[in-house]
Amino acid sequence: MRKPAAAQPAKKRPAKVKAKPAEPAMDVAVGRRIRDLRRVRQFSLETVAARTELSIGFLSQIERGLSSPSLRVLATLADVLGVGIAALFGASPSADGASDQVVTRGLQRPELKLWRTGVSKQLLSPASSDNKLNLFLVHLEPGGSTGDELYTHDGEEAGLVLEGEMMLTVDSRTWSLKAGDSFRFASRRPHRFSNPARDAKAVVLWVNCVTGAG
Repeated sequence: MRKPAAAQPAKKRPAKVKAKPAEPAMDVAVGRRIRDLRRVRQFSLETVAARTELSIGFLSQIERGLSSPSLRVLATLADVLGVGIAALFGASPSADGASDQVVTRGLQRPELKLWRTGVSKQLLSPASSDNKLNLFLVHLEPGGSTGDELYTHDGEEAGLVLEGEMMLTVDSRTWSLKAGDSFRFASRRPHRFSNPARDAKAVVLWVNCVTGAG
């Protein structure tokens, strides 16, 4: 009788090397814009870190597009850099160089996606770092929020909920706002907002008026 052939050991498949996902282009663009504004104002990373109470390492990661900042962090940086948050979109004025642009076409809206927090903002008003008044269309994914911490920044803001539901906290009070509800408050009052729904997006028409930037 033939002896059964010895079982051959199973060949190990070479382990697949997981490629590191590319950093989102939005993070890179926002980081570059923050770095450019900082250099124009001749601020060192140490200066910005001291004024924002953020670490130098974290700021460096943001500028290199290696970290996705929250809306709270962006608002704080915009304050220190003396601009409205719309200036961080990386959008440039109209192609002909005009600084008095009046119209923004639907397909030309700059968008800021804070993909880690489920918040995105489309800039509806013409892009300019000199604008005091800016109009946004804010999209909140299910569960999207600005974070657990309240934050403050320069200016005033107001809005109208177009779709879904938004929880808005100003100081120590919280409101549930649904389609058709509107709001206004001074941005120096501690605030935060979120979408409490698990399966529905919220859309808010949002106005920011910057009083101290420029």
